[in-house]
Amino acid sequence: MSGALFLIPVSLALGLAGLAAFFWSMRHNQFEDLDGDAERILIAPDTPAAPKPKEQYHG
Repeated sequence: MSGALFLIPVSLALGLAGLAAFFWSMRHNQFEDLDGDAERILIAPDTPAAPKPKEQYHG
């Protein structure tokens, strides 16, 4: 019984934290463009990116 007295408030707190995270994401438009990133990763650019020059070690 003492385990339930600990686990019930912990589970309620985790549930409220998840609900708060969901409402935060809705308020900050995290679900606005669900298909944009999924389609953007499939579209290859026309020209390849130029390679970055290697940094030289100045020790």
